Amino acid sequence: MKDTKLDSKVLDVLQDKIQLIKTEKGAIYLVGPIRLPVNLYGETVVFQWYCWLNCNEVTEDFERIIDKLSSVNLAELQQSSVLVYGDFTYGEDAIMRMHSICHTGDIFGSKRCDCGFQLKRSMKMIVEHGTGALFYLANHEGRGIGLFSKAMAYILQENNYDTVEANHALGFVDDARNYSDAIRVLKALRSKPVTLITNNPKKLDALKNAGLPVSGRKPLWGDVSEYNEKYLQTKINRSGHLKDEGTCPND
Repeated sequence: MKDTKLDSKVLDVLQDKIQLIKTEKGAIYLVGPIRLPVNLYGETVVFQWYCWLNCNEVTEDFERIIDKLSSVNLAELQQSSVLVYGDFTYGEDAIMRMHSICHTGDIFGSKRCDCGFQLKRSMKMIVEHGTGALFYLANHEGRGIGLFSKAMAYILQENNYDTVEANHALGFVDDARNYSDAIRVLKALRSKPVTLITNNPKKLDALKNAGLPVSGRKPLWGDVSEYNEKYLQTKINRSGHLKDEGTCPND
């Protein structure tokens, strides 16, 4: 467990966005509001998003609470699942996606990212292909930092931090996701090669390093808008995601 001293600028940005609500068993820490443009039946509607965290400790020293987040794995309190289509176990040609949960994008339809689009599009690709699987990794929220920490990362992003800088400022690495459990499940379901739906070479490496046969990759760019263009650029420029001709948000 590392002791991370928060930068004073980070604390100044965050502390006015956190409220303490006392309860019988401790406290609720409410973070927000955060501007969240949502695709609602084809129309962009801007909501204000709040997230809360239950905690036994009651304190108005919010730096203590924030500082604890990077050493408390909130994301591990969730469960993952997999959707299988067709003959995934024995089919010769199968495609699959390791999809990291995005509460705001997958559920609310947020346009701050491309996650909701990727979820639905990859499901459609699997069905159209005829054989495949979607792994929905619930302990991957915010690249593995958890929903409450992601809410504060969003606040920092609204104050000119990019995705990577925001995670680092809160004491996290750029990408804390681990695919070992999903790989164990995949091995239990299939031993034949798979084509991975992804833009992220780290996912390809995770499968290959585990000895799984990977026959190829299908890119998954799309749904670029004014709300997520910087986020998508950061994926390519800072996080190493693979750029595909005709699909890069540089255009």
